[in-house]
Amino acid sequence: MQTIIDVVLPIFAIIGAGYACGRGGVLGEASSEALNRYVYFVALPALFFLTTASAPLATVFNGGLIAAFMGGAALSAALAISLGTPMFRLAGRERVMHGMAAIFSNTGYMGIPLLTTRFGEPGVLPAVVGTLCTGAVVMPLTMAALQLVGPAERARGRGLGRSLGVVARNPLVVATALGVIWALVAGPRSLPSPAVRFLELLSVTAGPCALFAMGLFLVGRSVTRGLAESLWLSLVKLAVQPALTWVIAAVLLDLDPFLTACAVILAGLPTGTLVFVVAQQSGVYVQRATAVIMISTALAVATLSTILVLFEGVR
Repeated sequence: MQTIIDVVLPIFAIIGAGYACGRGGVLGEASSEALNRYVYFVALPALFFLTTASAPLATVFNGGLIAAFMGGAALSAALAISLGTPMFRLAGRERVMHGMAAIFSNTGYMGIPLLTTRFGEPGVLPAVVGTLCTGAVVMPLTMAALQLVGPAERARGRGLGRSLGVVARNPLVVATALGVIWALVAGPRSLPSPAVRFLELLSVTAGPCALFAMGLFLVGRSVTRGLAESLWLSLVKLAVQPALTWVIAAVLLDLDPFLTACAVILAGLPTGTLVFVVAQQSGVYVQRATAVIMISTALAVATLSTILVLFEGVR
C-alpha cells in the first residue's frame, strides 16, 4: 500500500498546487486551457513518439497481453455506456467521454512505477504495452467517435471519411504513427542522443502539467457535482474492468501468471489525466472528467492494494 500512496499523494499535491495558484490569482482562468493545449500538442506527442520509436516492436506486440487488456476495456466501455446512458441521461459526445472515463487507465504516471516496483525490470514492458494501447488505440477511437457524433459535424454533412481524416491529423495519432515508422525503418533505440534527451524533457512534463491544469480548472467548481456518475465510473474502472480482464487473461486465454497479473493491474489503475485533456480540448464533460479522475485515484489506494495482495505470489 505504501508504494501506491507514494504515487497517489504527489498526484493530489500537484492538483492542489494548481488550485492554489488559481485561487490566489497567480494564474488566470485561461492558464488551464493554455497548459492543456501544451500537453495535447507538445508534451504528449513527444511522449508517444519516443515510446513507440524506442520500444522493440516484436516484443511490444504481445498478442495475449494486448487481447486481455483491450478486451477487458472494450467490455467495460460497452457496459458503462449501455447502463450509464439511461442512468445519467447522457447524449452525443457525453456518451463517448463517459466510456473513455470508464476505461482509460493511468498507465504512464501510475502503471510504470507500480509494475516496476512490484516486478522489477520485467514489469516495464507490460506497462509500455498498456500505455501504447491507451494512446494508440483508445485515444484514436475516442477522437473518431467524438467527431462522428459531434453536432457540428452532422450539421455540415461530414461523413465517416471526413471524420477519420480529422482523427488522422490528430497530433497524438500522428506522433504514434511516426514513432512506429521510425522503429520499423531505423530500428528501435536508434534516435540520436540529443533527440532522445529533448523528447524526454518534453515527455516528463505531460503528467504534471495536465494535473496542474486540472487544479486551475477546479477553482470555483465543485468536484462533488455529478458524484453518482463519478462513483459509478470509478466502480467500473477499479472493479469491473480488472475483473473482466482477469477472466479473459486467466480463463479464456490461459496466460501465464505474470502476464495475467500485469494485465489486471493495468486494468485496475484509476482514470488517467488524458481524459481531462481530451474533455477540455473537445469542450465537453470537463467537470465530470476531473471529478472521476480525482475520485478514482483516491479509491485506487484500496482497490490496487487488494489486487496486489491477490497476486502477491506471482514473480
